[in-house]
Amino acid sequence: MSEAKIIDGKAFAAGLRLRVAAAAAELKTRHGLVPGLAVVLVGDDPASQVYVRNKGAQTVEAGMASFEHKLPAATGQAELLALVARLNADPAVHGILVQLPLPRQIDTEAVLAAVDPAKDVDGFHPVNTGKLWSGAADAMAPCTPVGCLMLIKDALGELKGKRALVLGRSNIVGKPMAALLLAEHCTVTLAHSRTVDLAAECRRADILVAAVGRERMVKGDWVKPGACVIDVGINRIPAPEKGEGKTRLVGDVDFEGAVTVAGSITPVPGGVGPMTIACLLRNTLIAACHQKGVAAPAI
Repeated sequence: MSEAKIIDGKAFAAGLRLRVAAAAAELKTRHGLVPGLAVVLVGDDPASQVYVRNKGAQTVEAGMASFEHKLPAATGQAELLALVARLNADPAVHGILVQLPLPRQIDTEAVLAAVDPAKDVDGFHPVNTGKLWSGAADAMAPCTPVGCLMLIKDALGELKGKRALVLGRSNIVGKPMAALLLAEHCTVTLAHSRTVDLAAECRRADILVAAVGRERMVKGDWVKPGACVIDVGINRIPAPEKGEGKTRLVGDVDFEGAVTVAGSITPVPGGVGPMTIACLLRNTLIAACHQKGVAAPAI
């Protein structure tokens, strides 16, 4: 039995970052424009700190300006909203990302809604959500679904008429992923953990995007032969083979079972994960172009 083509998200993301860097260099030369990304981190969550550090490093590598704002865990909502207002008004900042999760004393929805929709490179603002579902050309879409779509199109080419199933209905991945696939003229089913006969629904899909947050929930016999499987899940499980207390990452798909059935599949890690920051840089570049009134490059 043949195995699926492994979709190398790490390599694709590296290529995307190079294209963003080339476009940023041209913007600077032709228009004197240096896209700027501001990242706000509240608290000292280790995973968030690493993520923010990586974002800053990759932003600079792409020839863009990086502005990092690290606030104490005890920061109040008023102080955070005041910072967002300053960033909204700063012409050097074209993209604003507030790292989630936020401490419990802060109303996350209020903070995300306070970001200028034109600078909302995370694509979480209600205005951008509405634009995405209405098909507006200038909608800012969340980075992870955008990255997933790029990988799907690279694997399959034309998506028109394909049957797609998105497993997971979050505002960050599931819902925007469904909207992006609809825009590509797919027939889309948005499923979740309470969907009746979920396995049967999955088996109908030419494209299966798993973003439900349950380790190895999607079994190999849930996958349609030849389907493109995109695993967004990042779940940490014990790995006693690595030593006491050690862990490893697995996705929402049982990779070992699915790889012998699917036509193409993303691994975890090394699949969707690297695409998120690369698409964040892409969104920042596009936001800068929109704010400057110049044509955004097709990247």
